[in-house]
Amino acid sequence: MKTDARGTVSLWMATAEVPSGDRLTRDERADVCVVGAGIAGLSTAYLLVQAGRSVVVLDDGPVAGGETCRTTAHLSNVIDDRYHWLEQVHGEEGARIAAESHTAAIDRIEAVVRQEGIRCDFDRVDGYLFNAREGKQEDLAAEEEAARRAGLRVAKRDRVPWDFFDTGPCLQFPDQGQFHPLLYLSALAEAVRRGGGRIFTGAHASEIEGGSPVRVVTSQGPVVQAAAVVVATNSPVNTRLAIHTKQAPYRTYVIGARVPEGAVPRSLYWDTLSPYHYVRLQRGETPGEEVLIVGGEDHKTGHDENPSDRHQELERWARERFPMVRGVDFRWSGQVLETVDGVAFIGKSPGRGDDNVYIATGDSGMGMTHGTIAGILLTDLITGRENPWARLYDPSRISLRAAGQFAKENLDVALQYASLAAPGEVRDPAEIPPGAGAVMRRGVKQVAVYRNGTGSLHERSAVCTHLGCIVRWNSLEKSWDCPCHGSRFDPHGKVLNGPAIDPLPPADS
Repeated sequence: MKTDARGTVSLWMATAEVPSGDRLTRDERADVCVVGAGIAGLSTAYLLVQAGRSVVVLDDGPVAGGETCRTTAHLSNVIDDRYHWLEQVHGEEGARIAAESHTAAIDRIEAVVRQEGIRCDFDRVDGYLFNAREGKQEDLAAEEEAARRAGLRVAKRDRVPWDFFDTGPCLQFPDQGQFHPLLYLSALAEAVRRGGGRIFTGAHASEIEGGSPVRVVTSQGPVVQAAAVVVATNSPVNTRLAIHTKQAPYRTYVIGARVPEGAVPRSLYWDTLSPYHYVRLQRGETPGEEVLIVGGEDHKTGHDENPSDRHQELERWARERFPMVRGVDFRWSGQVLETVDGVAFIGKSPGRGDDNVYIATGDSGMGMTHGTIAGILLTDLITGRENPWARLYDPSRISLRAAGQFAKENLDVALQYASLAAPGEVRDPAEIPPGAGAVMRRGVKQVAVYRNGTGSLHERSAVCTHLGCIVRWNSLEKSWDCPCHGSRFDPHGKVLNGPAIDPLPPADS
């Protein structure tokens, strides 16, 4: 397994150079400031530059160094939450727009690849949805009918085209896609720069102030002023509650296994389990071999004490279906923000005082296409063009038909606050082995205690700086994760993921 100081690292980070930007050393002005250099941020920056706008991109890490580099890079119009459910929540017209926009996102990526001459292993492939063994066949029938009503091409087949495992009946969706996300985004970043855009990494946005102009204050000191700002930080860091009550963070797990080249047909595959599994092939670096990418085993962030077990379960599931697996070289995980109604939030930020502030969040397991949709839609909104997708993706929407899911997720958040009064996980730091962390109570305080590899202790407050939930140690990623809204911190308290902006303070603060 390949790891970094934080824990697991993805196949993409191990097989491609992660590009970097410039250092922000003085105040900057632009038409648009984009906060976040992942798929949504760079797609938006690229299209805005193409539209003649001046753009500044800020990211506190490297380009594509956040959740984008932990994707499995499925490019699909087959919605994770299924069209028969999406139709119930958004109606037939909403389901049709979802299908249309995700299809347009794949087409746009393909067009950019051709226009910019990007070598990123882009391929058009079929997608197959098949039942888990305990699944019900009528689920596929309902999905087939709903997908057709949404305008997708779909065909029922007797089985997935494998000669090594019989899946039983499945649905075939043509013209899906796949690519190497870091190679694509590296080239996209260069295209932004060629168009006059400026990209600054290591630039932490500590304050985002709406208005005319908007102001983005960085913790390093310099300020960016612009006519508009796009917050594309996976989970928005400019709002406290407006969006975070309508989406929930989940961890998803991935393995990359060596298989003989050509042993598995190059397609996208999904089963109907909940949580479901997703599979595809990626060209490997060893001649005669490919990497079988298998993901799934999702759970709510901060809700599993033994996340490494998820990788073991993925390997068991994969070996049962793919007997040609030679060995597992990569194991990683990522964070998915599931909205209560199945589609992303893309548009004007609903928070007070957020004039000229736009957000892109709620990937719902469709990060690569939702991020590209964000680029198309936000560019239209900022440049004053009408877009028929705007209503479906409006961040201010309230989905009454998703009220049950909304109540379920927020009840779970409410229950997490009970841990404020709970006893610690350990009574004495001596119980914490090297390379591990635990929360312990010290009087009225909850303290996040990490012991590094040499035995030294590092203590921070265990109270998340977003809305005050108690963080939990993620033994796989070597991070402190908030089970309420998904903020994540490194072992020393530095922010890895929003919505938190500020680090965990010292334990005695």
